[in-house]
Amino acid sequence: MSIRIKYIVTGLVVALVQCVMAQQGFKAYEDTLLQLEKNLYSVKTDKAKQEINTKFKTVFERALNICTSFEYPFDSLKEIGRIYSPDKSFRIINWDIPKEDGTYNHCGFIQTYDARRKTCRLYALIDKSDDIKNPDNTVGDANKWIGMLYYKIIPVKVKRKKYYTLLAKDGNDKLTGKKIIDVLYFVSDGSPRFGVDLFKLEKRSPKRVIFEYSAQTAMSLKYFEETKRIVFDHLSPSQPGFEGQHQYYGPDFSFDALEFKKGKWVYVADVDARNGKSTKDNKYNDPKDKSREYDNEKLYEPKK
Repeated sequence: MSIRIKYIVTGLVVALVQCVMAQQGFKAYEDTLLQLEKNLYSVKTDKAKQEINTKFKTVFERALNICTSFEYPFDSLKEIGRIYSPDKSFRIINWDIPKEDGTYNHCGFIQTYDARRKTCRLYALIDKSDDIKNPDNTVGDANKWIGMLYYKIIPVKVKRKKYYTLLAKDGNDKLTGKKIIDVLYFVSDGSPRFGVDLFKLEKRSPKRVIFEYSAQTAMSLKYFEETKRIVFDHLSPSQPGFEGQHQYYGPDFSFDALEFKKGKWVYVADVDARNGKSTKDNKYNDPKDKSREYDNEKLYEPKK
């Protein structure tokens, strides 16, 4: 065996041993997190939850700051959402904690990964929803985050700039739930930003789209890859006199959509929810529904 081949074989063996050791180390972190997770969702008071959640975040942050953790799934943590961007440049890990008053505290991390340099960065998401007065048009960063639970990432490009459209949900409170379409992008130093002018609705152009509806019902918000459309239930009040009172809003059995055109998500009314086509447009074929792919929405059942 030549010296060169020996070096290659030795390097592969060392890399394999390091990988195995790293996986064993992450398993130890995961076991600790699993026990903390069980405690977090079994205690009753906000104070106890806050104390356990602080420990949970500290342990998780310690693990995620090890760069090789990017590929580790932490999949025994059933209450924690984990979703990778399709280009594998980052993943979002987040969760919510129900509070005694029926609202929720949201927590999470964005872990980015540079495949060329083999380096990663970690950003803790700090929920500032209670301090944000105009969430539809707020631009935030990791320290000024509108808390939500992400279940779908849709990359789009505008003038060579990559943006990630995010589908999310929020249990909100005892009266209403929310579905949200947000936008994530990264600035020159690599840090994340949320909210950008990518939406063109009927009468407004917000930086994110927020749907609010009765907590007693459910709303569908899905992405259809074949038609490049985000399709969603049209929400209406149960009676005309309840206009503007979202606790009385629910699906009215019609569907609308957003279609990405010329750098904007453009509103399209009255579409066929089975495939995202317009009821007025005969140009679309009946595609296979892939809306469940890479979709963590079912993980987030409201913890009422």
